[in-house]
Amino acid sequence: MKKIAVSLVLVTMLMASEQAIAQWVVFDPSNFVQNMLTELHTLTQIENQVLELQNEAQMLLNQGKNLQGLNFTALTQLQATYAATEQLLDQAQGISFDLHVTQQQLAQQYPAAYGAAVSPSQLDSGELARWTGSLDALGTAIEVQTQAKQNLPSDESVLSDVLTRSNSAVGSLQAIQATNQLLGLRVRQVMQSQQIAISQDRAVALEEARIVESEARARAVRSRFMTSSTQYTPEPIDLSGN
Repeated sequence: MKKIAVSLVLVTMLMASEQAIAQWVVFDPSNFVQNMLTELHTLTQIENQVLELQNEAQMLLNQGKNLQGLNFTALTQLQATYAATEQLLDQAQGISFDLHVTQQQLAQQYPAAYGAAVSPSQLDSGELARWTGSLDALGTAIEVQTQAKQNLPSDESVLSDVLTRSNSAVGSLQAIQATNQLLGLRVRQVMQSQQIAISQDRAVALEEARIVESEARARAVRSRFMTSSTQYTPEPIDLSGN
């Protein structure tokens, strides 16, 4: 009986020892490293997502800058300087700049030939009108050139403003708009050059036409003087002034 009792005690003690060992924490190094790598990979993915969100936010900010307008226009100033020169052409005296009116005036003041019914006084008045037209055209050309000179400070001011705003442009839209302002200034200057050329060429053309017409008038006067029907009556000339 004693042996059996001792055996039971030993068995009981062994069973209690196994239960105690089963309750200890078991550490697996390989599993621990794998778990750490998984956590690091997850953190890396999160950081990449945060960077992507930051890049998208910066891209949206840049797009906002690119869509921001220049809030500046030189159109009014350019139109004013162009209109000042154009007004001189509109106020030009003599031969009109209107095509239909010009054709009528040229036919009236610059006839191809003079009929016998045209009196000497009419010849003289026509010559005076042509001379006046040439003088007016030269005056208009000089006025247009003077106005172009007066437009230079305004152009310089527009150029300075546009370049300043172009240098401080914060986006592509502002840079494009500043470039368009510079192109507008250039176009106005080209149009002003055309205005100057028109006024100068008009003055030259009218003067050349006047010279040609003077030759036609001289031929008409000479023809009338040389005709057999013309009666020339000499008159005495008193050179003494008495």
